[in-house]
Amino acid sequence: MNSRKPQKGRTSLFANSLESVAAPGRPGVRKVRCAVYTRKSSEEGLDMDFNSLDAQRESCEAYIVSQRAEGWTVVSDRYDDGGFSGGTLERPALKRLIAAVQARKIDVIVVYKIDRLSRSMLDFLNLVELFERHGVTFVSVTQSFNTKDAMGRMALNILVTFAQFERELIGERIRDKVAASRKRGKWMGGWTPLGYEVRDRKLLIHEVDAERVRSIFRRFVQLKSATLLARELVAASERTRYGQLLDKGVLYKILHNRVYLGEAVHKGTSYPGEHEAIIDRKLWDQVHAILKESPRKRANNSRAQSPALLKGLLFGPDGAAMSPTHTRKSGRLYRYYISQTAMKQGRSDCPVKLVPAAELERIIIDQVRQLLQTPEVIVQTWRALRKQSEDVSEAEVRSALLGFDELWDELFPAEQARIVALLVERIEMHAERMDITLKIQGLTSLSSELQPQAFQQAAE
Repeated sequence: MNSRKPQKGRTSLFANSLESVAAPGRPGVRKVRCAVYTRKSSEEGLDMDFNSLDAQRESCEAYIVSQRAEGWTVVSDRYDDGGFSGGTLERPALKRLIAAVQARKIDVIVVYKIDRLSRSMLDFLNLVELFERHGVTFVSVTQSFNTKDAMGRMALNILVTFAQFERELIGERIRDKVAASRKRGKWMGGWTPLGYEVRDRKLLIHEVDAERVRSIFRRFVQLKSATLLARELVAASERTRYGQLLDKGVLYKILHNRVYLGEAVHKGTSYPGEHEAIIDRKLWDQVHAILKESPRKRANNSRAQSPALLKGLLFGPDGAAMSPTHTRKSGRLYRYYISQTAMKQGRSDCPVKLVPAAELERIIIDQVRQLLQTPEVIVQTWRALRKQSEDVSEAEVRSALLGFDELWDELFPAEQARIVALLVERIEMHAERMDITLKIQGLTSLSSELQPQAFQQAAE
């Protein structure tokens, strides 16, 4: 509940009788301090002069009056929880009651029915155990028992079991109602998806936001990268109707939300919805054809049909270039880099003749990605950038270069080849090692591209 309505103070019908009990009664009768606890799940009707909480309290006070010969008297504190479910212990009045029990300010707790205290069997038993540890008796007025004797405790356990059973039945009925409504395509509440607004418990299209959603789907088809698209959206400060930035996590939720197809979803099953669709089936299928394949796999599959990643950068131990080549066996493509010396003079004349392209490219890329995160490279790049602009901070350069690692797998093969050529001056293959020479000028260019505005322009 968002708000709790304060209970109106009212003078009990039995106030005078209770006050008389507060004074010493018969000689030798000990005063028994009784707390009345009342609860109502909903706030409906709490603003009435005489509401459900008042009715519960009056019945409980009448029972206390009937026990005045035993020294029973009601305490002045009121423990009323209006608008709180019995399925949780997070109730302000209940917490105050527990604190009073622990402080040994109460001898008896009186309720109208046991489910007013709790509808959870586990919670109820824990509360009763707490009461017993502090010498507090629990009494239900309408169910005529207390926890002083074994028979009362047995009856209590039976009643609590049925109270929880009733609660679970209510939960099942609610879930069935929600499921039936979903099958009929009805909106059952919750967070309103971007592009819609709720009127009279129905989803209606909000045209301005709906066009934003369509542009997100169309842009994803162009970029084929959630990371790139999320960077664009965050750089433009795009937000949901609840103020959330459209980062990668929110973006994926939007792209997978079948509400935009005009469907209502319940537990993974889609039903025709009452609301209008924002995204047509063709655009949805285009987006999800891309999403079905992982970014890394898309890059690897398309790289086989693209120019070699290390073409023009790879040299053998004798200084001769190593050129890309390939062969096919049983319908599969196998790519290699072969030494020009081996090609022209025979493979026996070159210590490094032929190397698998995919494995070598993976090693080179992993090495470059690690180098970009070293403090030495970050500082050198920052110093070079400062010659162009003194406003650039080291933290900005570090953030840009570290962000490159997450971005790499989302890039198209052609873009990956361009960046490798931008960063790498030369790769020399030896029999037992490999030397990589980076371009500082290329590092500064990459760092500039990874800034949000520059990056967004490049992605266009």
